[in-house]
Amino acid sequence: MKNKMSLREMRADRRTRFARIEGLGAYRPRRTVTNEEICERIDSDDEWIRARSGIMTRGRASEKETLVEMGASAARAAVADAGLVPADIDCVIVATLSSMRNTPSVSAEIAHELGLRSGAFDVGAACAGFNYALTIAGDLVGGGSARRVLVVSVERLSDLTDFEDRMTAFLFADGAGAVVVGPSATPGIGAVVWGSEGAKSQAIRQHTPWDALRDPDDFARSGSRFPALTMIGQDVYRWATSAVAPVAEKAMAAAGVTAHDLAAFIPHQANLRITETLVRALRLPPAVAIARDIVTQGNTGAASIPLAMDALRADGAVSRGDLALVVGYGAGLVHAAQVVTIP
Repeated sequence: MKNKMSLREMRADRRTRFARIEGLGAYRPRRTVTNEEICERIDSDDEWIRARSGIMTRGRASEKETLVEMGASAARAAVADAGLVPADIDCVIVATLSSMRNTPSVSAEIAHELGLRSGAFDVGAACAGFNYALTIAGDLVGGGSARRVLVVSVERLSDLTDFEDRMTAFLFADGAGAVVVGPSATPGIGAVVWGSEGAKSQAIRQHTPWDALRDPDDFARSGSRFPALTMIGQDVYRWATSAVAPVAEKAMAAAGVTAHDLAAFIPHQANLRITETLVRALRLPPAVAIARDIVTQGNTGAASIPLAMDALRADGAVSRGDLALVVGYGAGLVHAAQVVTIP
C-alpha cells in the first residue's frame, strides 16, 4: 500500500523559516507646500503650525502623480535596491487609506505597471498599514506561500484634506514607500505586537460617509462636505503618547533586543511632538537615530515609515544590517510595532 505524504512533508522544501527586508524605495511628490501657503486658507501662521506639529513643509501630488504612479515608482526603486527585477516578485501588497474606490485594487494596477500577473491585494490599516502589510509579507515568505513579496505604502492624503479645517489642513501629505521582503537565513523582521481600540475610533475619521454621496440632493441638503479626514487632536495625542510606547517595548522584548541594540527609531510620522514624547518614554540612547521626516514631508499616512526609513538611510544615519524599531498607529485606533533589519 502506497504511503500517504503529509502536508508537512509536502511543503518542507518550500518552507523558509525567516524573512527580511531586501530592498527599499521611495517616491516624494515634485511639489512642496509651505506653511505660508497653507495659512492662506486658515487662520494660522507658520509659528503655530511648527509648534503644534513640527511641520515646515509637505509634499503635494499633482493630478498626474496618482496612487498607482507614485506606488509603482517606489516599487521599482525597491526592487532595484534589492538587486532584483520585477519578475522576481510573487505578490504585491498595497497599504493605503486614500484610494477613491474599493475596486479594482491599487495593488493589481501597480502589479500591472511592473509587468506582473502576481498575487495582489490591498490592506486597510490606516497609518499602521505599513506594519500590517510587512507582517503579512513576512508570514507569506516564512510560510512558503511566496518567495518574495513587494509591500507598497502609498497615499494621496491631500485628496482627503479639508484645507479650511484649521486643525488638519497643515497635517496631511502625499508620497509612497516600498520594500521587498524575501527569504533570510536569520531573522530580519521581528514578531509584530499589534492591536486596536475601536471604542476610540471616532478620534480620527471621515466626517461624512461615502454613502452620503449616493443622493446628491440629500447630500446638499444635509450641509455635509466632501468626506475629508477629521481629527480630535487632543484625544489622539493623549492616546498616542500613553498607549504606543508600551506596544513598542513589547515589540523589542518579542525580538529579544533592548533600546541599546537599536540603531534607529522609526515611528509613524504623525506629529513631531508625539515622536519626541515617545523617545523620552522609551528612554532611547542618544546614539539611536530618530526619524523626523514629518518636518519636511508632513503626515504621509501608511507611507510615512518607509519614507522616513529611506531618509535616514540616504542621510547615512543607518546602514545595512542595523536594527530599527518601527511603530505605526492611526485611525481605528490601530497600532503595530516590530523590530526590523535595515536593508
